[in-house]
Amino acid sequence: MTSFTRVSWLRRDALLFANSIGCKADELHFLYEKHPDFQVFPTYPVVLSFKDDTQDVVPYDTTLPHPPIPSKPHLVSLPSLDPARVVDGSRHLKIHRPLPDTSQGRNFWMRKIIIGVYDKGSGTVVHSLHELVDEESEDAYASINVQSFYVGQGNWGGPRGPQLYIEARPSRPADFVVKVPTFAETPLLYRLNGDYNPLHADPTPGQALGFGGVILHGLVAWNACAHTIIRCVGNSDGRALREFGAQFAAPVKGGDSLVVEIWKDDIVCATRERMVRVRFICKVEGGGVVLKDGRALLAVEQKRDKVISKI
Repeated sequence: MTSFTRVSWLRRDALLFANSIGCKADELHFLYEKHPDFQVFPTYPVVLSFKDDTQDVVPYDTTLPHPPIPSKPHLVSLPSLDPARVVDGSRHLKIHRPLPDTSQGRNFWMRKIIIGVYDKGSGTVVHSLHELVDEESEDAYASINVQSFYVGQGNWGGPRGPQLYIEARPSRPADFVVKVPTFAETPLLYRLNGDYNPLHADPTPGQALGFGGVILHGLVAWNACAHTIIRCVGNSDGRALREFGAQFAAPVKGGDSLVVEIWKDDIVCATRERMVRVRFICKVEGGGVVLKDGRALLAVEQKRDKVISKI
């Protein structure tokens, strides 16, 4: 099944998002709308899958990360999936063109397509593709592969689905190791982007799911890793990012510090740009992996002045 939802954003939305994922004061091109090189942070499209076309709080069960599941013979025994039990499984973003500063004066739609529904035993995975499209030009701005995991709603006899390929990490030491702090207030700020899952504000759902209370949005760690990689590898220029994705491995509590380990490899390209392939993992300091099989692709000009600046 395919669904179409109108989406919109203002410069204020872009500023809030950049603040909520940890952009720094020396990156005013993400944080100050009058900066001459102002940019919407490149992973912002993932928010639009939840935010839709409103500036108000949206009930989470009306903005699930996938369209309605169609009736199919092999899904006849699928249980009614509970929105209170959904967490991120994996997310991969491909950027086709940079977003304009605001959608005002234009019509954008998020097209969501169900790819598959899989019984993983411990839960159900719903795999969907989200595409951000300009209505007038029909240009796609971003494509997002999303796997949503419904905790404890498996064993209904459905297909297991394809095995996800996990590429081995390099054996050499990481090129960058960066600590990223979070706070108890981090999920309360990030949810204002439009992702109002109660799991990230009210301790009751997290306790029911065995998480012990409020947890961070998986996309907080995901976006924080994207920011760290762009800052370390892409000269803090959001336009460098072409692809970014990872699998979610474990929940994170507000106040935990994240540790991002980054490996990069140049890819020779016969243009002014050099492509940089990145692999990464994200851990909780002193604990286990929370994002695995992290991958990114950046296009970095051979000679580019660093964007980080104050005005």
